[in-house]
Amino acid sequence: MADACFGHPRLAALYDPLDPDRGDLDAYLAMAREFGARRVLDIGCGTGVFALLLADRGFEVVGVDPALACVEVARAKPGAGRVRWIHGDATDLPPLRVDLATMTANVAQAIAGPRAWRGTLRGAFAALRPGGRLVFETRDPGARAWEEWTRERSHRVTEVPGAGAVESWVDLVGVRGPLVTLRWTYVFAADGQVLTSDSTLRFRERAEMERDLAAHGYVLEEVRDAPDRPGREFVFVARRP
Repeated sequence: MADACFGHPRLAALYDPLDPDRGDLDAYLAMAREFGARRVLDIGCGTGVFALLLADRGFEVVGVDPALACVEVARAKPGAGRVRWIHGDATDLPPLRVDLATMTANVAQAIAGPRAWRGTLRGAFAALRPGGRLVFETRDPGARAWEEWTRERSHRVTEVPGAGAVESWVDLVGVRGPLVTLRWTYVFAADGQVLTSDSTLRFRERAEMERDLAAHGYVLEEVRDAPDRPGREFVFVARRP
């Protein structure tokens, strides 16, 4: 199930304006080129930023996301016709044969349930051609990123075209083992509406991820550092034999 910030149409429309700097995607674009990929599956494509970045550079792209509101935002963007958009998730994909499957940003951690995570790994494996790669990132639990998720650090007011001033911040709701729950709050100055969205992320240890990949048939080629968060994230590169 998609979080409210992705599934609610008013919040989905805020996703790009509130996060305009997507320099984190540069590393994924570089890897698509490094691996000689031509066909890419973007799992958890959201509002389509990475999928369209790829399509603009000549890649064949399939974007899948469980949040219909985000998919609709993606479909309305210029050039969206070059991408095959799917409302759903990686557990129930149509027959595909791609060179690369990606999960950027928080996507892998947002798949918090063990069953959904196993299904995602199986779905990506089935979509990859032999020799194709799955690339995704996840925060290192040892960096304890959740300690920085406070209203004091995150509060801001953003002027959003078509929506006016939007006040936003995040609060940490709780930590229970590897599960971290946070709550985003959005206040629309135009009409005073207040919307909240809770997210639960799973912080998986590196060894756990290695076991999961091996159990689903992947060969782990490399664990890289994330250029935008050095020393704080793992970037897994796994291959279908």
